[in-house]
Amino acid sequence: MEFLHDDFLLRGPTAKRLYHDVAKDLPIIDYHCHLPPKDLAENRRFDNLFEAWLEGDHYKWRAMRSNGVTEDFCTGDADPYDKFLAFAKTVPHTIRNPLYHWTHLELKRYFGFDGILNEKSAPKVWEMANEQLTGGDLDVAGILKKFKVEIVCTTDDPADSLEYHQQLAGKDFPAKVFPAFRPDKVLAADKPEVFNTFVDSLSARVNSPIDSLDTLLRALGDRHEFFHSMGCRLSDHGLSWLPAHDISTDDAKAIFAKVRSGEAATAEEAEGLATYLMIWMGEKDFEKGWTRQFHLGAMRNNSSRLFRNLGPDTGFDSIGDWPQAERLSRHLDLLDTMGKLPRTILYNLNPNDNYVFGTMIGNFQDGTIPGKIQFGSGWWFNDQIEGMEAQMNALSNLGLLSRFVGMLTDSRSFLSFPRHEYFRRILCNLVGRDVDEGLIPNDPELIDGLVRRVSYENARDYFGFPA
Repeated sequence: MEFLHDDFLLRGPTAKRLYHDVAKDLPIIDYHCHLPPKDLAENRRFDNLFEAWLEGDHYKWRAMRSNGVTEDFCTGDADPYDKFLAFAKTVPHTIRNPLYHWTHLELKRYFGFDGILNEKSAPKVWEMANEQLTGGDLDVAGILKKFKVEIVCTTDDPADSLEYHQQLAGKDFPAKVFPAFRPDKVLAADKPEVFNTFVDSLSARVNSPIDSLDTLLRALGDRHEFFHSMGCRLSDHGLSWLPAHDISTDDAKAIFAKVRSGEAATAEEAEGLATYLMIWMGEKDFEKGWTRQFHLGAMRNNSSRLFRNLGPDTGFDSIGDWPQAERLSRHLDLLDTMGKLPRTILYNLNPNDNYVFGTMIGNFQDGTIPGKIQFGSGWWFNDQIEGMEAQMNALSNLGLLSRFVGMLTDSRSFLSFPRHEYFRRILCNLVGRDVDEGLIPNDPELIDGLVRRVSYENARDYFGFPA
């Protein structure tokens, strides 16, 4: 059978109908990604396939290192074509890794390449892609238009100026681009150099000294308000686990002063201050009608040697196995008890926690918003066939799949939008298979509506983005 044919991943008649007639042409709302706002604002045109495809992709770097490719060809100074060729030589060895599917899906959807990428085909692919990237309609705006991307939410530090979002706000652009509030560094009280560098940058941004907990909260509140004025409707928090050690305001002030003086907080103190700040920021999110995203369970920067040499987000992270349930419950309950629990999306990196997260969301649904607390799409190491099916199966068994807000790219690459297609094919196959096996009715109104909602409509209706 032909690879990547029209019915790729669709194994029955109902799955095929659902994808081709319902899901295929729906717009995309990419509510969480790491695309550079500068590239969006300047409508970047890439000079070659390396820039568009390999420049910041730690998924590819991981595979290349596993294939014996040295760092020069991943994050180093090798020629862009040589880096691409090193990846092309690696691709045949990624069979059964999702990279194999993503690679060929992206080459087909962006550049019309129907072949298989390997060392022999690499020169042709390089030439074909570069011609379209430099002379065709595949600048950033063209890419968004091609894939019917309506909304993109970037991931932004509270101290960021949002200058590129301001530039975009006045442009005729194919998609609306909004920031998302990512304040992770303010939680690093056990790392004074990280904490104080962030506080100093925040102080410079608000043009006011931050020498107390009160002035820190005032500055964060000012930035929260500014982000909201720029269309932000989501915050995002990447944590090993949710902090849930509730402390008094006096204790929080004392810990802040200790860390601001350059002394590291103890683990208990750091969790206490993080809890205090997260609850405070949760109240702000609730008051503004934002959605909070919790990305939980990553064990980051495992190779201390390579972290020192290359920095974070370069492909040395893995799944952690920390207990999640008790702290997760306690943190959500603190806000729920106050009547200020915002819309919340929980993403788990450890698939062993699928049923923990799937049941946890049901504890805090309050009937005010359909699917108010969400179990997020298969994330990072789980955004592949098995991982996405496992997440949707757990959600189906324990909650309401029909209220799920669906897929996001979580990507730093503009060539990642076919991941939405990948997800939609998997969703349609999952639902279609159940229909064909008689597990759910073959009722187009019922199942077509489910596919439309999960693929697009739920995200459109849930987040409350500015019109």
